[in-house]
Amino acid sequence: MGRASINPDKKALHVLFMASEAAPLVKVGGLGDVAGSLPLALRELRSPAWPGPRLDVRLVLPLHRTIKEKVPLSEPEADFVLTTPTGEQPVKVYLTHAANLPVYLVDGPPIAPDGRVYSADPLLDGEKYIFFSLAALEMTRHLDWKPNIIHANDWHTSAALYALGLRRKQDPFFESVRSLLTIHNLPFMGKDAEPAMARYGLPRSPDKRLPTWARQFPLPLGLQAADRINTVSPGYAKEIMTPEFGCGLQDIIKTRQESLTGILNGLDQVDWDPATDKALASRYDRANLSRKLPNKAALQNEFNLAVEPDTPLLVMVTRMDQQKGVDIAVNGLRMAADLNWQAIILGSGDPLLETSCRSLEAEFPDRVRAIIQFDVGLSRRMYAGGDILLMPSRYEPCGLAQMIAMRYGTVPLARATGGLLDTILDDPTLAASTGFLFDEAQPEAFADGLRRALYAYPDREVWESIQIRGMEQDFSWEKSAIAYAQLYQQLSGR
Repeated sequence: MGRASINPDKKALHVLFMASEAAPLVKVGGLGDVAGSLPLALRELRSPAWPGPRLDVRLVLPLHRTIKEKVPLSEPEADFVLTTPTGEQPVKVYLTHAANLPVYLVDGPPIAPDGRVYSADPLLDGEKYIFFSLAALEMTRHLDWKPNIIHANDWHTSAALYALGLRRKQDPFFESVRSLLTIHNLPFMGKDAEPAMARYGLPRSPDKRLPTWARQFPLPLGLQAADRINTVSPGYAKEIMTPEFGCGLQDIIKTRQESLTGILNGLDQVDWDPATDKALASRYDRANLSRKLPNKAALQNEFNLAVEPDTPLLVMVTRMDQQKGVDIAVNGLRMAADLNWQAIILGSGDPLLETSCRSLEAEFPDRVRAIIQFDVGLSRRMYAGGDILLMPSRYEPCGLAQMIAMRYGTVPLARATGGLLDTILDDPTLAASTGFLFDEAQPEAFADGLRRALYAYPDREVWESIQIRGMEQDFSWEKSAIAYAQLYQQLSGR
């Protein structure tokens, strides 16, 4: 049995942060940003910003192949066997660090059969993440460090909380361990993990608050078992209690509303800073917004659009997915074709949506560019060079693009949903606005919102005031971390 080589602080609040991905070790989507930034921000909290107990937060991840290829591994910190109804599974746990964050890496036969973080075969993912959840829970017995709180994220680690709920009734080791589940995207419940749940001895829930179909899915069982639940924005916390956004789980979520809260994700404001961003043609801050203009000209040049400073440049940086409302933007732009604008759309994903963006470019060859790819460097140039960011999401648990856009002085036009409604201020008089919102997930509503923004654009004094207010917003991870720290403190009773 291995022992942790980092000395635990007995007075600190111990939190095990479980995730499927975390930057910089491995990142596929937005969860990777959160799991890479939030635990570090929590560890760095100090008085006077945080007067509570020190937070000894440690991250645990599956030892994905991409991590194995970049991180040198020494002797395992723990080496044990996970006992299941179908046999025993060997588990090895390694320790590495990301900055000053201890990271446990869990390895075992189900972790990397195809080498991908998220497999094309959902049954493989089900096996991998149920194994990981239970192995990470069992790992806590084998380290000289016991968590006070286990913080799970999305369906991939929800099984750990369900198992914890079952075990602490009869196992003194887990009796005092509390749990928190963060929901980043409710529709993804881990339905294909149901066979693995059974194989690993996790029974169907008898809880009648859960729909019959959900009683062996990881995320619904996590919702049932977690001591506290949070979503990644206050708005999304309210929305998931409604039939429109609750995905059939709204009834059980409503019974848990006393335990439910919403905490906005943060933004890495060092990484995303137009004053230091090396990807930009011209760096700037809110004190010299005129230096933003060369970025627009450079972008227009790059994509062979007319270099017209007074023509509003619309940008969309997105995943091509129904959730993101790409079709709403495409059809809405057609409806607003009588107005003066140019548009650049960057993203990849659903082939039908990719085709619709290419069709829009073919229809408006002098005004539209569809860049069907994933390109971080280009996204930075677009955030800096655009005048208006388009974000017509059907739902948006938090959203990052609108925060980046505001930080870069690019005004968001977004649907009033979830985290978009929480982060963008739309004042009908424009006196307090940081952006523009529209209500219905329809092209007509999008086009009306775009008209409002384009009518405001020529008034440079008003427009620059909107830009500067957006750039002044505090989307720091410290702000988010304090809210999580308060939640941890409530959970622990300290």
